[in-house]
Amino acid sequence: MTQMSNPHKAQPTSLKALVASLVKNRQLVYQMTKREVIGRYKGSVFGLAWSFFNPIVMLIIYTFVFSVVFKARWGANSSDSKTEFALILFVGLIIFNLFAEVINRAPGLILNNVNYVKKVVFPLEILPVISFGVVLFHACISVAVMLFAFLLLNGFINWTAIFLPIVLLPFALLILGISWFIASLGVFARDIGQAIGVFTTLIMFLSPVFYPTAALPRQFQFWILLNPVSFIIEQARAVLFFGQIPDWLGLSLYFIFAAIVMLLGFAWFQKTRKGFADVL
Repeated sequence: MTQMSNPHKAQPTSLKALVASLVKNRQLVYQMTKREVIGRYKGSVFGLAWSFFNPIVMLIIYTFVFSVVFKARWGANSSDSKTEFALILFVGLIIFNLFAEVINRAPGLILNNVNYVKKVVFPLEILPVISFGVVLFHACISVAVMLFAFLLLNGFINWTAIFLPIVLLPFALLILGISWFIASLGVFARDIGQAIGVFTTLIMFLSPVFYPTAALPRQFQFWILLNPVSFIIEQARAVLFFGQIPDWLGLSLYFIFAAIVMLLGFAWFQKTRKGFADVL
């Protein structure tokens, strides 16, 4: 029998409530994330193998276009390796796409799951977590492809790659906070879905995806680093490609900022969700 809920009931907004919800619904998050990952390739001949083929094909295309056609190099001190630029670019795109895909999906999370709002008891707050989990899965596949390519070209993988989860942790908190905020806002302001596409495109060109921050005039470097994606891209490249230790002070400050954004985003979502049923 379907369990009914009161959509207008006030929901808890504390960190304790968030952690309790994630722990209580961890199996549901896992199952729905798995279902969505597999569902993306349902009916295709190669199935889940496409999650490996796509980043491989894209890496080959980036390598050809930027190293053969444009003969691009990453900064003045870069080596003459034809694939270096492509791999460095690929790392930036992985991080940016992790941000952009989750944020672009956020406005429709509630709109595409109306039944969860009106008819059944469902922890709506886990929808952004599921969305993030799906995108993170594909990002991890892309990182594996990048590391394999790096190993083939250099004969080793930088041991500092083990720090990547630490680099991505505060980034994940920030993405979830923004996603909760936009998922709620998307219910009340339908135009947000169109605006987010423009926003993420702007973020891409204002992030050091296609260029190193050091290549910019000094007066612009500070503003580029204010972009929340920029610092994580630089740190991911440092640990994956350049074999450098993370900037612990920078990551600590970023973590504090990201945690505040996450808590504010979750609180906003919980406070406004009681109005979802009326609008939908």
